[in-house]
Amino acid sequence: MSAEKINEQTRGVYIISPTPFTETGEVDFASTDSLIDFYFETGVTGITILGVLGEAQKLAPTEARAFLEHVMKRVDGRKPIVVGASNPGTDNLVRFARQAMDLGAAGLMISPQPFLKTDDQVFGYWAEVLTRLGPDVPVCYQDYPQTTNTVSSVGVLHRLIDAFPNFVMLKHEEGSGLPKITKLRERSDRGEGRRVSILVGNGGLYLPQELRRGVDGAMTGFAYPEMLVGVVEKFHAGDVEGAEDLFDIYLPILRHEQQMGFGLAIRKEVLKRRGIIACSDTRHPGPKLTARDHQELTELMARLQRKLHG
Repeated sequence: MSAEKINEQTRGVYIISPTPFTETGEVDFASTDSLIDFYFETGVTGITILGVLGEAQKLAPTEARAFLEHVMKRVDGRKPIVVGASNPGTDNLVRFARQAMDLGAAGLMISPQPFLKTDDQVFGYWAEVLTRLGPDVPVCYQDYPQTTNTVSSVGVLHRLIDAFPNFVMLKHEEGSGLPKITKLRERSDRGEGRRVSILVGNGGLYLPQELRRGVDGAMTGFAYPEMLVGVVEKFHAGDVEGAEDLFDIYLPILRHEQQMGFGLAIRKEVLKRRGIIACSDTRHPGPKLTARDHQELTELMARLQRKLHG
């Protein structure tokens, strides 16, 4: 049973799922099940697995395949699953991508190779990948230069959108990138190029302003996905101020979770404290919380509860 594939009109919240581990470092499939159930309860549109913050780069190929199969079986087509397929080797990327699509994935999330320096190098990389995947495999382009050190200009994105119909979605998480959203939307609004779906990352840190600029939703992993869902739903229903007000309640803990290189440990610890996963460990080399970090998180979570219920 397969869910609908992602496309140019896809909107909503695609939560980025972490990969839960046991205290001995194995993939925790029981926590994976409870995490998926939790995401369903919060009303997300879809789930994205095996991304950077899913620690995909730390999984053995056999582990990644087992996790993929487990998630697809648990979800059973009830919601679309986007699968991270980035890989230093294009042959391996294409091989894993085909496995994911055969298992019922709704699409693939792929980031460009690190340290591509020019638009022509970016275009050349993507031309090879998108051609080899084929026109029937929808791709979400993960634009995250903070980790790849590859900057994807508006110009090269326009070129790729025009040339490859399987480029259907942009995951926009370039820091300070609001003008990029505007330029992409202005071009398609003028009828000068194909409109693609834009979902945003960065934990949703700039979500209200990004929605005002024309994005379709979020693809990120904030540990309170109900906020992301509520903000996007309110905005699309026309309650723009209500969306902003809801966002404001969660902003202190959202900002805290978005510390570069450290946020995943916070995110997993929040999910553990919420009773969703059994263990908050990240795989080495990964961040670990100190006693002071735990104290700060306790204070922030208590503050959030007071705001929500006070």
